[in-house]
Amino acid sequence: MSELLLADDERLLKRTVRDFADRELAPRAAGHDESGEYPWENLHGLAGLGLFGLTLDEKYGGSGGTTRQLAVAVEEIARGCAATSVAYIAHLSLCAQFIHAFGSEGQKQQFVPPLAKGQAIGAFALTEPGSGSDAGAMRTTAIKTDGHYVLNGTKTFITNAAEASTFIVMATRDRSLGTRGVEALVVEGGSAGLSIIPQHGKMGVRASSTAELVFQDCAVPEENRLGDEGSGFREAMEVLSSSRISIAAQCVGIAQAAYEAAVSYAKQREAFGQRIADFQAIQWMIVDMATSIDAARLLVMRAATLRDRGLPFVTEASMAKLFASRVAVESADKALQIHGGTGYFSPTPVERYYRDAKVTEIYEGSSEIQRLIIARNILQRDGM
Repeated sequence: MSELLLADDERLLKRTVRDFADRELAPRAAGHDESGEYPWENLHGLAGLGLFGLTLDEKYGGSGGTTRQLAVAVEEIARGCAATSVAYIAHLSLCAQFIHAFGSEGQKQQFVPPLAKGQAIGAFALTEPGSGSDAGAMRTTAIKTDGHYVLNGTKTFITNAAEASTFIVMATRDRSLGTRGVEALVVEGGSAGLSIIPQHGKMGVRASSTAELVFQDCAVPEENRLGDEGSGFREAMEVLSSSRISIAAQCVGIAQAAYEAAVSYAKQREAFGQRIADFQAIQWMIVDMATSIDAARLLVMRAATLRDRGLPFVTEASMAKLFASRVAVESADKALQIHGGTGYFSPTPVERYYRDAKVTEIYEGSSEIQRLIIARNILQRDGM
């Protein structure tokens, strides 16, 4: 999408984050991928730019801003380092925004400022070993007793868990109530009864830490519940719907990085006495990439614009996530194909893009779940 379609503040933000990504994120991405080391310096840099407070009210230490601005920033971060964008989205879109949206004034004053300023890292714990897409089937319990919720159970695939000091944990106080029994609780890092077990061996986005959380009689003050009793599931679904816009923007960033690498290589690589960029087969792959990326970006900005205007956006967010994740995977695949055997090896970045892209079709609602959401909303809207 041409920068001409962006507002002046969005254009300035895009250039600022792009410059940071080119200067700081991209040069370190391969090293972080190889070592799996958490990208602290990257996140500190983003915090220094005020990006940890993006979309958060200034009265809580945030820097304000819109969903569109967040999408612009996330795309550029992901273009530089996908793993850093994963850590950033989990922190801001899933944890900080959750408290900002549903917390009491006291909860916001206590928990949001450190998150907005980058003084604390946040995490969001929903997925369990036996319930991923079927979030309503969670088994982690939160039994209320003596002014506390006592947590027992296990969460898995939790981004930022090892580094976080603030967790949003979803648990049920009564499984017989189904989703109406789910609570959203703020759990502080280091709480007695909380164990964190790192999970290793990821295919991609290796520098974004992932861990299992085990709760054994972990007591959480009742005042740490977010929203009314039994509202946790609805709150989580609202947060996930808005966060899918960020994930879709992340997909566009990964796709854009793959596209730029493919174009650059095609102009340099020669075969049969000419640049491979002069072969129609290569040109058509590049054209398909460029067109799909632009279409994905437009879907992202449509969903973000609707949310900023207070209009229904859930279907559009799912469309953006569904399409953009496919574009990320297909663009990385085409970029690797254009690079040929060279692309199959590091330090060529396209092999990393290929590995990083795949998870976007799985997390924060798989592509299959997005299709279910879109179909349900379309059929209900059209009265079918």
